[in-house]
Amino acid sequence: MDDNREARHPIAIGPRIVAAGGFELLYREGMGLIEEVAAYLDGDGRAESRGLPRETSFLYATESMRLTTRLMQLASWLLLQRAVNEGELTAENARIEKEKVRFSATPSERGGPGFDTLPARLRDYIARGDRVFERVLQFDKLERGAVIEPARGAEGSITDQLARLKAAFGRLQQ
Repeated sequence: MDDNREARHPIAIGPRIVAAGGFELLYREGMGLIEEVAAYLDGDGRAESRGLPRETSFLYATESMRLTTRLMQLASWLLLQRAVNEGELTAENARIEKEKVRFSATPSERGGPGFDTLPARLRDYIARGDRVFERVLQFDKLERGAVIEPARGAEGSITDQLARLKAAFGRLQQ
């Protein structure tokens, strides 16, 4: 065994996971969702919104605008990360650009008065957007080298596995 442990530097595993195949799946899912939502809002969603009561119609407009804004922010992040993965942009330049992308259309809680009266497809797109958004946040934290605490019930998730690796290797390096 090498006794020169002080000279070793920890390997940042987060950026490697982001650059690996897991990102491609997230990219395809996110961009596919953006296309689906756009088609829905321009077609069936527009037709569904015409028949809504006034209060629900206002809520529909608000939630569809939030969803659209959030998905455009996600698209910006995904495209920047893809550019890094393909060598078109440096990680540092991407970080600077990502700082400009604020995930502002993120309500702290879903629901509220009238939310369950919205069309089921819109509620489904909102829920799917929330899930993709959470995954992007995790990838972003990994890419920045942050330590992510595993969520409850997340045994076997990437964050859970990273926490276990850190715990194991952290003990070995001390």
